[in-house]
Amino acid sequence: MTVFSYTANQLFEWLVDRKDMTVLDVRNDKDFNRFHVEAPYPFDMINVSYYDFMEIEDESVARVPKNKPVRIVCAKEGSAKYVAEILEKHGFEDVGYLAGGIKTWGNLLVPKLVEENDSYVLYQFIRPGKASCSYGLISGREIMFFDPSRNVDFYLQFAREHDCKVIKTFETHLQADYIAGSRMIAEQTGAEFLANDADFKDSKNNYISLQDGEVQTFSSGGPEVRVLFTPGHTPGSTSFIIDDRFLISGDTVFIESMGRPDLGGQAEPWAKMLFKSMNMIKELDPGLIVLPGHYISWDEANDDLQFAMPLGDVIKRNDAIYSIDNEDDFIAFIKENMRPQPEEYKTIRMVNANLEQVDDERAEELDLGKNECAASAYAKAQAEKEKAA
Repeated sequence: MTVFSYTANQLFEWLVDRKDMTVLDVRNDKDFNRFHVEAPYPFDMINVSYYDFMEIEDESVARVPKNKPVRIVCAKEGSAKYVAEILEKHGFEDVGYLAGGIKTWGNLLVPKLVEENDSYVLYQFIRPGKASCSYGLISGREIMFFDPSRNVDFYLQFAREHDCKVIKTFETHLQADYIAGSRMIAEQTGAEFLANDADFKDSKNNYISLQDGEVQTFSSGGPEVRVLFTPGHTPGSTSFIIDDRFLISGDTVFIESMGRPDLGGQAEPWAKMLFKSMNMIKELDPGLIVLPGHYISWDEANDDLQFAMPLGDVIKRNDAIYSIDNEDDFIAFIKENMRPQPEEYKTIRMVNANLEQVDDERAEELDLGKNECAASAYAKAQAEKEKAA
């Protein structure tokens, strides 16, 4: 078999199908440790630098198992193709390289059908490279998006495939960990861009202000989308309750932990807001299905590989947080679990506020890498582990 290219979609499908293969990442250690392929199930992955294949070819080839397919990943594609050709020369028979490089994995969106009935269809779009989720709500021939990423072509193509007009796109907050797509979608489609003044009033976005408690609707029929202000992760953090059944919670309620309130450099005042929001959330219907903006690991996914869980179960799962009954202890918990945020977050916030412009290459650099949005002991422990390594 000759060397061939494959797509990020194909790689995800192979990993979900548990294909017996080796993923070989040929980027340097620093880039690999910052961001690499992750999947719902265990798989074999090794990191051998492209430069090692150039300088110590035989030793590097010897580190790659020869008894199964090899799928190579690099930054931009060229290095992976080069290494693939080396492996082919050494007798490897099933070798592919990721077309477009690691950025295609970082931008990959996987649609998951959450609900389908006579009134509406609800999709979760999982972004494995960012451990984030966005959403699409269809009724009739109209679609609303929630927290879309900058992979705007995907959302517009999804709308076309479902014969839908994009009418509204919502942001749950001013994102810090990835470049949001609502502004671009609105500019390209004429859809309304809706967001909370508490986060967006100082931005240069052409948006419509959300009001707490208001109901957003489709042109004709369909489910109600109720706006619920849940400040804390940011002052303008907003959740959306769809059909009194689903809670699109942004970065406020996660299946594991909740959104950290320190990303804006205002840990204590924002933690006070988050404590109030947490107590309000505890009063919501425990049967609401939480649809979060992020996840920490694939362990949070259900059997259908969706990130969705009844609110009552989420609260029980995170009892160590939700059982905190006074503000001072809650603030102490937040401070104990604070860790440095990635340097890129400040710039990403400026880009999302339309206060700073970057070219596509810089946007790709900023946008890669797993999120750091949860306030949890797990996240703190992971950071300490990486520091020690």
